[in-house]
Amino acid sequence: MTTAPALTGAYLWNPTPRLCIAVHGLPGPQGSKTAVGYGKSRKSGKTIPLMRESSRKVKPWREKVQDAIETALLRGEAQHLAGAVRADITFTMPKPTSAPKRRRTYPAVTPDIDKLERSTYDAITKSRIWEDDGRVIENHNRKVYPGEHPDALDQPGAIIRLYTLGDPT
Repeated sequence: MTTAPALTGAYLWNPTPRLCIAVHGLPGPQGSKTAVGYGKSRKSGKTIPLMRESSRKVKPWREKVQDAIETALLRGEAQHLAGAVRADITFTMPKPTSAPKRRRTYPAVTPDIDKLERSTYDAITKSRIWEDDGRVIENHNRKVYPGEHPDALDQPGAIIRLYTLGDPT
């Protein structure tokens, strides 16, 4: 008689990420939106408010993330993801010139990490490596300054690692 796998405990993630890329550029937070008028919905024909992203950094950041993932897919360095996903993202933020140079400091300032996560997840979705960011069931994201964390880049950007579940047997 075989026993079913335990239904409690930690998820069994594959130890090797299905995607591991470094994206260079200023991470752009997906923040508040501003109403800029009204238009017609293409689907329903109803009048809807037209919204514009408040941060000008979002679009360039999304494009860089999307391009990096699409390049990794074309080169065979990444695989499309199905099922549950764990996302580990380290955002390297520019260190303010006013910050101390000889001791470690922490980027406990804006932008909010959840807004960085949102813009990055949207870019990942647009790259079509996964169906939707609803696949993420576990994540670990951090903001760091260059040279102040093992995963920090030497310039602003992010290291994105995506994992899938391993064989539960």
